[in-house]
Amino acid sequence: MAGLSKNSPTPQALTVHAQSRVLEVSFSDGASFRIPFELMRVYSPSAEVQGHGEGQEVLQTGKRLVSLQSLEPVGNYAVQPTFSDGHDSGIFSWDYLYYLGAHEADLWAQYASRLQAAGRDRDGPMPVAAAAGCASH
Repeated sequence: MAGLSKNSPTPQALTVHAQSRVLEVSFSDGASFRIPFELMRVYSPSAEVQGHGEGQEVLQTGKRLVSLQSLEPVGNYAVQPTFSDGHDSGIFSWDYLYYLGAHEADLWAQYASRLQAAGRDRDGPMPVAAAAGCASH
């Protein structure tokens, strides 16, 4: 999901809406999504969030009010956001942004289920051990 597929739609416009905390992305196939910063942050493709393999994901909490400090291009295939909580290691390919936008409702439901299973709250603080990041880099 992180790479760019040959025939994938590409962004025609990216607009950061700071006040409403969404990234608006319009794609070449006519699709347009308003992806909440919080969704981007809790599903960041970084190793810090996703881990290095199945089952190593780190549940993110306390990200409801996260904002974007910057959004930098990565070649012709992705952007790398810097979030207000300091997280800046996720590279969001066009494919991944499309995936987040197209599956937003399902991803929110999965996030809510993961929070409930862990006995955690969406707005609760990150545990100290989880916030330390990826120890292998």
